[in-house]
Amino acid sequence: MKKEALLYEKLDNKMVHCFLCGHQCRIADGKAGFCGVRKNEAGTLFSLVYRNAISTNVDPIEKKPLYHFLPGTNSFSIATAGCNFRCGFCQNWEISQMNILEVPDYISRDLGPEAVVSGAIRKNCQSISYTYTEPTIYFEYAYDCAKIAREKGLKNVFVTNGYMSKEALQAIQPYLDAANVDLKYFKDESYRKVCSGSLQPVLDSIKLMKKLGIWVEVTTLVVPGSNDSPEELKGIAEFLAGVDKFMPWHISRFFPNYKMTELDATPEETLKKAEEIGRKAGLKYVYVGNVHGWGNDTHCHNCKKLLIKREGFDILENNVKEGKCAFCSTAIPGRFS
Repeated sequence: MKKEALLYEKLDNKMVHCFLCGHQCRIADGKAGFCGVRKNEAGTLFSLVYRNAISTNVDPIEKKPLYHFLPGTNSFSIATAGCNFRCGFCQNWEISQMNILEVPDYISRDLGPEAVVSGAIRKNCQSISYTYTEPTIYFEYAYDCAKIAREKGLKNVFVTNGYMSKEALQAIQPYLDAANVDLKYFKDESYRKVCSGSLQPVLDSIKLMKKLGIWVEVTTLVVPGSNDSPEELKGIAEFLAGVDKFMPWHISRFFPNYKMTELDATPEETLKKAEEIGRKAGLKYVYVGNVHGWGNDTHCHNCKKLLIKREGFDILENNVKEGKCAFCSTAIPGRFS
């Protein structure tokens, strides 16, 4: 289903300017923006993926990953086709990189916002996550779902590359509770070469989310030979610590995928060094993902005792009581109830 887009302006000669994300596309009549799912039809911009859910699932909130936001709960997760990045290591490239204008009969499910929210309630989920692909590009759909979810007492989560505009963030802020932002590189040239984007809008989004009161956790997929140098990891860690030293940083292990199948998986030793870099930069909560047996437990930043014991996405032990450490009563940053 198509719906007139938000966050655009009409220009002369039936051109439109979309200011939804960092690309700031100026789109001619009959053409689509960089994302491939927002099309100019005779001077009006339409979202082509409204209600068109290409994936729905019930996930542990830890899978997003969010470790300081409603731990141990489930999140109703939805996505449409499309993305505003072209990452060569994308884990969901089959749907994120799909060109729906070339494959108009792709399989999706007509799922309205009311049905999304009722599905989340029926599945005993405490939140809805807009995930798998980039939620910014299906903004109208996510926005309408989020408003209804808030009315029904559910939380809303973006799992995002952070390449949205400040106008988009300000619009969704009243309904957005948490986000996990992929900070893929700390070099603009790498963003341009690998993702077809740029670094600064992502950094700006992280800072603005924090300012707007959205709970933020950040993930960096550590790719061998691409962003695994100590200098780049230090740059990311110091930036995050400068925004908020209590902002969780998830360092994730890369496995060969999509256009980067020739690379090896990230050595665990590299991940251990990245974890150390994060802590030396002043970050209080650094986690390591896609490894077995270590790296994802939560310890109190004050007394260092074990707060949350995890095995995969399962919570085995939780010693956060009313948002505080059960041992020393220190407030633990996050949303725990």
